[in-house]
Amino acid sequence: MKGIITAMLLMTLLGCAPKVKLEAPDKPIRIDMNVKIDHEVRVKVEKDVENVLSKEKGLF
Repeated sequence: MKGIITAMLLMTLLGCAPKVKLEAPDKPIRIDMNVKIDHEVRVKVEKDVENVLSKEKGLF
């Protein structure tokens, strides 16, 4: 009888597993991003179009 009680007690103790808890943080998550965006547009004009624009001042 003692063996059965000991075996049951041992199984009960081995059956206990640690409990894992997931909780939301108290403070909001903050992500700092330092981003530098450079945008450069280059327009290449063909030589003959550039000559037309320089000769005809009143086009634009």
